[in-house]
Amino acid sequence: MSTPSKVRLATDDALIVTDIQHDFLPGGRLAVLHGDEVIPVLNRYIALFRCRSLTIFATRDWHPPDHCSFRSHGGPWPIHCVADTHGAAFSEKLDLPADAIVISKATRSEREAYSSFEGTDLNRRLREEGIHRLFVGGLTTEYCVLATAKDAVHNGYRVVLLIDAIRAIDVTPGDGERAIDEMLRLGATPLCLEAVAA
Repeated sequence: MSTPSKVRLATDDALIVTDIQHDFLPGGRLAVLHGDEVIPVLNRYIALFRCRSLTIFATRDWHPPDHCSFRSHGGPWPIHCVADTHGAAFSEKLDLPADAIVISKATRSEREAYSSFEGTDLNRRLREEGIHRLFVGGLTTEYCVLATAKDAVHNGYRVVLLIDAIRAIDVTPGDGERAIDEMLRLGATPLCLEAVAA
């Protein structure tokens, strides 16, 4: 996988920080192995976007207690990220600015929504902000990051995948790598911090 030599941020760029919530971090109900490693990297991306006054979105699972994704209601996952609980809160280590736009997803009991676009006003907000390119990182690679990237491409956005700021849950070994391959096939550009032009 080759990454571009340098990428310069532009006024029509936005950062999407995906699901950096306690339940997906070590000690959480659906913890991602090494999921906390993405936080300092994302904080550096956030700082780059802030110093250029670019738009930052933070997405979160915001489930009702009887959400269909929970094993107790026939889904594949343990209870996690129930709205207004500690597990659903963003990590205190994540340096989100006060003006970051929060997108809550999977808020209806009967409907799963891995994508940050599904059942939210994200697309409308991006259009209103004049955004054309999305820098996407966070948790998890093969679920919410992948689904968000796919919907972004479908909606006509250019996608930059923050390779150094994603982690997979890998229910089946290799799921994360396969998801990365799929996003790249769809046209996403892989990026690491050192490739962002000063």
